[in-house]
Amino acid sequence: MGQEISSPVHTPVLLNEAIEALDVQAGGRYIDCTVGGGGHAAAILENSSPGGQLLGIDADPEAVKTARVRLEAFGKSVLIENNNFINLEAICIKNDFMPVHGILFDLGLSSLQLNSGGRGFSFQHDTPLDMRFNPEQRVSAADIVNTSSEAELAYIIRTYGEESCGYRIARCIVRERPLKTTAELAGVIEQAVPRRGRIHPATKTFQALRIAVNHELENLEAVLKQAVRLLGFEGRLVVISYHSLEDRIVKRFMQQESKGCICPPGTPICICKHTPCLKLISRKVITPSPEEVNNNPRSRSARLRVAERIITQDEWCETADRLCFLGKADAGGRKKPSIMMKERLKTIAVN
Repeated sequence: MGQEISSPVHTPVLLNEAIEALDVQAGGRYIDCTVGGGGHAAAILENSSPGGQLLGIDADPEAVKTARVRLEAFGKSVLIENNNFINLEAICIKNDFMPVHGILFDLGLSSLQLNSGGRGFSFQHDTPLDMRFNPEQRVSAADIVNTSSEAELAYIIRTYGEESCGYRIARCIVRERPLKTTAELAGVIEQAVPRRGRIHPATKTFQALRIAVNHELENLEAVLKQAVRLLGFEGRLVVISYHSLEDRIVKRFMQQESKGCICPPGTPICICKHTPCLKLISRKVITPSPEEVNNNPRSRSARLRVAERIITQDEWCETADRLCFLGKADAGGRKKPSIMMKERLKTIAVN
């Protein structure tokens, strides 16, 4: 592993742990699906030098601007796309950037988004209720708050914010709306659920609205499948999440894709025909050190999970087919070892 990198502008969470989990190698090809301020991306490029390449993606145009400035020194080794990672596969096809050696997701909000005014992500600033990662998205937090029914609001707050007082908060919102700013919304929530301890009572509701506005959980589930298809053999998938809903999705996906049969318990014979395509590198979730939490309190809830791409028998045979075709063309039709290995695998499968 290469040297540590830090940024005076943005402090990446679990930086060294992410680089180690990705197993960054010189000349490797990597994707940072949430490039943000470019902290992780810079470290990946430094550690993959010489010859490393990185594709950075972010839905937030402001983050893309920041990343392009931060990574400008790496020249043609880096490509930045202003896009949502739900389009990951299409982005890679367009840029002929596949297969890859590693894919990183650093989910949640960056400090740049939290500290920037006018975005509505935090109630620390009195700004319009927005919360869109990309301002071109149609639905904002204000739309959800002011047009959803009480039942819909309660569902969003309870499901995405894991807020036990969701019904009470939804009732107060409906009674007091229209609400246009973060301060107005935070004030209504504080009336519904009085402050207890250090955590502001609006914290979970703001999380819930942000997740709903940006379809974060649905997009995460969909993109993990795309990521696996883009990884080359022994490529690494690394995900840093910040709340239990995200972490549960990542954990369940990695565990399922590292198993063989996934039929319901009690099924007498396997009917799913599922084959594993991932290997868990660390079964235990990786968390920030006490020193990192002390230096960067926003890292305290971070959870890193990592898995490695393995090749299935069907994929191996498809690869063997291509190799055999090339081998026959080069050897006058004589059988190559790859053909013999494929036939041996077929024999094993039959027996």
